[in-house]
Amino acid sequence: MLSWPAPLLPTLPGAGPALRLFDTARGEVVETTPGRTARMYVCGITPYDATHLGHAATYLAFDLVNRVWRDARHAVHYVQNVTDVDDPLFERADRDGEDWIVLGMRETALFREDMTALRVLPPEDYVGAVEAIPRIVAHVESLWDAGLAYPLDDGTGDVYHDVAQAPGFGAESGYDEATMLRLSAERGGDPDRPGKRNRLDPLLWRGARDGEPSWPGPRGVAGRPGWHIECATIALDTIGTGFDVQGGGSDLVFPHHEYSAVHAEALTATKPFAQAYVHAAMIGLDGEKMSKSRGNLVFVSRLRGEGVDPMGIRLALLSGHYRTDRAWTPDLLDTALQRLDTWRRAVSLPLGAPAGPVLAAVRERLADDLDTPGAIAVVDAWAAASLAEARSGSGTPAAEATDDWDEQSPAVVRDLVDSLLGIALAP
Repeated sequence: MLSWPAPLLPTLPGAGPALRLFDTARGEVVETTPGRTARMYVCGITPYDATHLGHAATYLAFDLVNRVWRDARHAVHYVQNVTDVDDPLFERADRDGEDWIVLGMRETALFREDMTALRVLPPEDYVGAVEAIPRIVAHVESLWDAGLAYPLDDGTGDVYHDVAQAPGFGAESGYDEATMLRLSAERGGDPDRPGKRNRLDPLLWRGARDGEPSWPGPRGVAGRPGWHIECATIALDTIGTGFDVQGGGSDLVFPHHEYSAVHAEALTATKPFAQAYVHAAMIGLDGEKMSKSRGNLVFVSRLRGEGVDPMGIRLALLSGHYRTDRAWTPDLLDTALQRLDTWRRAVSLPLGAPAGPVLAAVRERLADDLDTPGAIAVVDAWAAASLAEARSGSGTPAAEATDDWDEQSPAVVRDLVDSLLGIALAP
């Protein structure tokens, strides 16, 4: 599957510090310790609707992870999937009288346009569930052959993973059984389905149903894959096990990330599936989580269509910490657009306040669990000081500058904001 074009990253002097992130599984901020190449898997969209601001906030958070690692001089192998075969896609296509393949292709293309506009670095591997089905089938067969999976006896062809044979089940989320059962019922699971060995056993393969697409499956059973084995398979086939960060929205902690780990660790007999499980918080509107089921969505493409600068959208979303649930409001966007204008005026000056401390401080803030409010405050202070000096006429003349690098401070700040925060300030 095609990804989207990568924005150019300005080269900054020196290197950034090691990145620390909050690991859901350990319940604390930990230092990431990539090798020469950092490896990250972020769960992608189910393409039955346009990119809303909740999606955008999640992908911006992991775009920062990508950028901070690169600034620390790591290569990055970033993988993202597209769940282009799933119930919500079929339901929307049926509702609108549209072919589900056409719907998925159109919404995936719009998502790519939104990510390009927001200057999100693209994944190296961008993989759809449909193209991964042959490998998913092989993995389901492996689990079945090992006695870790079982079919229901109701003739549907549905196959489940036996979590009673999964040592450490629940370690990624840390939830108790009652919480897992509740969330399973709310988030696409079927804890009350008859015939399962354990109410929390996840679906690996769904046997063919009338009116649904299907593919040749394990042991000749036609059907389509479960959600969690999809991501486990794509991750294992691209970056392997033990990768540095598994990312997504906080609503993926359970069941999706828990079960993806269960499947992958059973297939490889190794733990952990990921070194850190990192989750972005929810964006709300009018006091509720922004979600397709509630219908309270603000779409990136709609804002772009209204002429809103995508850099203002990006800056507005980054003004809150990625782990903090927060609301989208017109005032939030207005403040971001005003800030963007201030920063652009400051970097257009011939001289400004020293840039070295700004670069060091922004690097420090972002390395500390992606403290974007702190990083933005650093740039705000620099812009205010630079514009104040310009108004007073007290800026240091070029002839008196003793440090060629600081002499070009507006350009350096422009480049660091671009490289680290992903916000283009150049005209």
